[in-house]
Amino acid sequence: MWLDLLKAGLLAVWDYVALHVITCLVPAFLLAGAMVTFVSKEAIMHYLGAATHRLKAFALAAGGSFFVAACSCTVIPVSSGLYFGGAAIGAAFVLLWVAPASNILALVYTGSVLGPGLLLARLITALLMAFAVGWVMTVVFHREDRERLAALAAAQPAGNPGTPGAPLRVMTRHDVILLILIVLSLLAPNYLIQKGPFWEKVVVWAVATVAVGGYALRVKSKDELKRWLSETWWFVRIIFPLLLLGVFVVGMIGKALPEAWVQRWLGGNSLQASFLATLLGSVSYFATMTEAPFVDTLLKMGMGKGPALALLLTGPGLSLPNWLAIARVFGPKKAVVYVSTIIVLGTLAGWLAGQWVF
Repeated sequence: MWLDLLKAGLLAVWDYVALHVITCLVPAFLLAGAMVTFVSKEAIMHYLGAATHRLKAFALAAGGSFFVAACSCTVIPVSSGLYFGGAAIGAAFVLLWVAPASNILALVYTGSVLGPGLLLARLITALLMAFAVGWVMTVVFHREDRERLAALAAAQPAGNPGTPGAPLRVMTRHDVILLILIVLSLLAPNYLIQKGPFWEKVVVWAVATVAVGGYALRVKSKDELKRWLSETWWFVRIIFPLLLLGVFVVGMIGKALPEAWVQRWLGGNSLQASFLATLLGSVSYFATMTEAPFVDTLLKMGMGKGPALALLLTGPGLSLPNWLAIARVFGPKKAVVYVSTIIVLGTLAGWLAGQWVF
């Protein structure tokens, strides 16, 4: 029994490494490292503050969160840094949700493993849920947040350059072009070559990567390139081992989990199935991107696509350690409101998608 489980886990890791590392993970890690290196953190903080219109702040927080590759626990320091640094509560909790639930690494890997249908559904529902979460947190804690931001503003020294003045530049033109080239190197292999031998994807990836490298060598200094590769390596070092472990565990679960159980409780697209999938995802811990192979395994065992979407959203976005950490950092009331909102929205998203999309 244990030998069969071990073989299933190792086979899952072998398939994962063989098919997804070169054309998917390598450019995705390079993109995440480039975002950390070349995007101005001061500008992001400036545009998420209380002076920014609510919808604009939510949109900026959601857009920036796509490039923050973090799990439900490691994103908390990022979100709390924004919150205590002067960002409004809605924008801080938008990032807290979108970064683990719908970052660029997870999205690309979702498309690679589960196809463009679930990728698009995950992207759209994560964005809609982000705005809903930001709005709920803003409305519920409006008075408290207004007092907090007023105290922060009063504590700032006079003449602080981070308030009024000329807009801060987020990226240079060279940085924008470089990021576009990296995105193309990430998307092209998996979307230009959807059928055929795997080596064709490798060729497309190699050509695109040469273009990225050539442009980077032309416009970036040695120090900038070193910082970029250092940040990229940090993502690899933190995320990749967890990915391999997660895929291994998923392979074993797929072997041990009875198909009848999956088909009975998670099959179809009922409200109950989406709710159970949401609960499963909200208490379980998923490292970034490990949710895709787990959902793929459950889909093959009879899980409905509606519940699959609910699990894709709440699995990486919430976890029991995440609940406790949010309560510790932001306070128990904010944790209860946030978690309850996500569970309700995740259930509705999976159920509605199951009824009208899949």
